[in-house]
Amino acid sequence: MKRSTTVGSRGSRLVAALMAGSLIIAACGGDDDGGGSEPAATEAPADSMAPADSMAPADSSAPADVAGPPTGPEMIVGMVNTEGTPGLDFPDMRRFAEAAFEYLNTSGGFGNRPVKFESCVAKGSPETSQACAQELVGKGVELVLVGLDLFPDYKTYEAAGVPVIGILPILPGDYTANALYLSGGTATSVGQMATVAKEKFNAASVGIVSADNAGANQVAAGLEAALTKAGITFKTVKGGDNETDAGYQGLMREASKDNPDLLISLYSDAGCIGTMRGYATLGLDIPVLTTGICSDEDVISVVGDEATNWHFQGVAQDRDTPERAELRRVLAPVIGVPEDEVKSSGLGLGGLGYILVMSLRDYANQMVAAGTEMTGPNLFDFLKTSTGLFVFGGETPVECGAVPAYSSVCAFISPWSYYAGDGVVAPMEDPFYLVDSKKYLP
Repeated sequence: MKRSTTVGSRGSRLVAALMAGSLIIAACGGDDDGGGSEPAATEAPADSMAPADSMAPADSSAPADVAGPPTGPEMIVGMVNTEGTPGLDFPDMRRFAEAAFEYLNTSGGFGNRPVKFESCVAKGSPETSQACAQELVGKGVELVLVGLDLFPDYKTYEAAGVPVIGILPILPGDYTANALYLSGGTATSVGQMATVAKEKFNAASVGIVSADNAGANQVAAGLEAALTKAGITFKTVKGGDNETDAGYQGLMREASKDNPDLLISLYSDAGCIGTMRGYATLGLDIPVLTTGICSDEDVISVVGDEATNWHFQGVAQDRDTPERAELRRVLAPVIGVPEDEVKSSGLGLGGLGYILVMSLRDYANQMVAAGTEMTGPNLFDFLKTSTGLFVFGGETPVECGAVPAYSSVCAFISPWSYYAGDGVVAPMEDPFYLVDSKKYLP
């Protein structure tokens, strides 16, 4: 696919991936004010490459908050992130990653090595991404982290022998680059939707509602490809980015008029409220799939039981975990609120930067504990070849290279939840809590 160089197209394509990528933050344990039901079992689906008895969080060599300052040689880690351009301004990715490194420099480091963090801001163009690559290589980085970068200069990094690890692939070239990503972005999200549609609801037909813009159209095209692969017919109805209540109701009426087995909504934010209200007003009872954005407490507190029959991709069960406590402790000063007011559901895209760093911290500690020297290339190889690893939070297994067509992707499974009534978003029951995307990847 040709990469556009117009700002408007770049922004909308990025939004398409962010729609899925923002859900990764749920790995820390779901909404802080989420459901109070008893947690469901969390074995992997039958076709998962991770054994069911390995789904517990992986242990580090020592808890970071009691490990003390690192004593090894300093390591230079770089990050490229897109900031300062209208529609392409994501400084929290860098800020939260930097906060994580500052914390680790007092608490165990990266495999007992302190980190000097060097960041470079790209502006959403190939030229600025290339300039960042050259700048970071010139500073002697051992590892480059990709924040949000539409045009990572993989060739420069490869020529310098510098490994690249990110959390969110944006465009098709990222899926096969000489890099590793801790999520599959839009591809794995729509693959999971097709899996749930086919294997939980036995759907033969689906009605889809989506905004009609370049970013949403990219997500819809991926979903349609995944549904086609699953042998499911579909009808897609497109509306404006922001509709009136009557407009959202009209979209839901059109999508449901042929009595499909399932509905899927790709709307987010205010569109979540509008589509849920339209669905309830029409008296529909067809199951609906949507993204975890629509499970946010700001949505559920407004719609209440109008969310009945809705199911959410990328939303973990509500748990108090050591990872969540650590996240609150590290990010409270950055956000400027007390620790008890830090909510994993409210971190936005900045949470991805934090999760990337803390996941790599866990892998580095395990690698060193196994007797391997901590270097950027060694960490890359360890992540690429190891089994039994998880994305920070302990629920999403790491399976780098499990699908050749998505050779840089390391995570294909995400948790799912549903609206259980009385304002509660609860985990779906096994085997549809952790859903694998690999069978129906577009």
